[in-house]
Amino acid sequence: MIRPTVARVDLEAIQSNFRAIAGFLGSRAGIVGVVKANAYGHGAPQVARALESAGASMLACADIEEAIVLREAGIRAPILVFGALSVSDLEGIFTHRLTPTISTPSAARALQATAARHGVSLHCHLKIDTGMNRLGFRHDNLQRTLPDVAASRNLQIDAVYTHFATADDPEHPLFPEQRERFERVLAALPGLGIHAPVRHAANSAALLRDERVWYDVVRPGLLLFGIVPPPLASTLALRPAMSLHSRIVAVKGLRTGEGTGYGFTSVADTPRTVAIVPAGYADGLDTRLADRGYMIVRGRRAPVIGSVCMDMTIIDVTGMDIAPGDEVVIIGEQDGESMGVREMAAAVGTVPYELLCRVGSRIQRVYE
Repeated sequence: MIRPTVARVDLEAIQSNFRAIAGFLGSRAGIVGVVKANAYGHGAPQVARALESAGASMLACADIEEAIVLREAGIRAPILVFGALSVSDLEGIFTHRLTPTISTPSAARALQATAARHGVSLHCHLKIDTGMNRLGFRHDNLQRTLPDVAASRNLQIDAVYTHFATADDPEHPLFPEQRERFERVLAALPGLGIHAPVRHAANSAALLRDERVWYDVVRPGLLLFGIVPPPLASTLALRPAMSLHSRIVAVKGLRTGEGTGYGFTSVADTPRTVAIVPAGYADGLDTRLADRGYMIVRGRRAPVIGSVCMDMTIIDVTGMDIAPGDEVVIIGEQDGESMGVREMAAAVGTVPYELLCRVGSRIQRVYE
């Protein structure tokens, strides 16, 4: 039985977005499809299969556990693991044919020891920290940290990469500084014994912003799902892959002076009609949508009022002919009216990534 609130995921739209990105890149760079965080809430196994079919040269996820889910779903494409591995059970790397990232000296030592025990040469990617200051070998300390990696007999460095901290901020000076640091690292690596044939750096925002950082492959995430990272713009023909739908379960009237929801924050100054939608913060809706956001019913925007509750949200449908059972669009389009993730994120002061990843596990994904 399907709950009233469902997420519809258009897999053909994801494949179309992949082709649009590939056309934009031309023959300049390949594409690593990023499907971490359950493919940004869209469903990692289903999205990975769609991208594999569309021609993604590699997929990428956050950790070994996410990658194993993909392998168990039948994904055969190479899978890059972005995350730190120092405290992980590394056996999954070998039993599931994964490509780990070496981002710390301790991870390099652990992978070398495990690969030697298995008697194999392990294909890896090397991450350089050019200013994000999370994972990666510091760009200005490689003379000390990389010789041991280069000397590791069982580690084969197939690629070197970095990650931009401010690719979505056109005014920030760190982006070009990181690019220049990465270029210097690339030039220095052969002298340190690292001969990686593949270079990559560009996430969705970076690949839109500067073709100089395309290198050999790019790593789009948000773009694959049809959303341009704000505040950037693009002429790519993208289609949003996810829409979120529910149905009204109750309609009732408010008298003047009455309120609705926790905290009694929304008080009617005239008689109002409200409708109850069975989706709340336990389903991933942001509590800040109250008095800021909208849902669409009968092709019209209805303001979210009161409070976003755990399991329910209240919308103002005054003057509309509404009845229980009517479809509500939380994200998506209905009769010419639309509500996109970018607009919703801007209304509550966050980013589209967060809202997509927060779509709850009890919301069934329906694949189209």
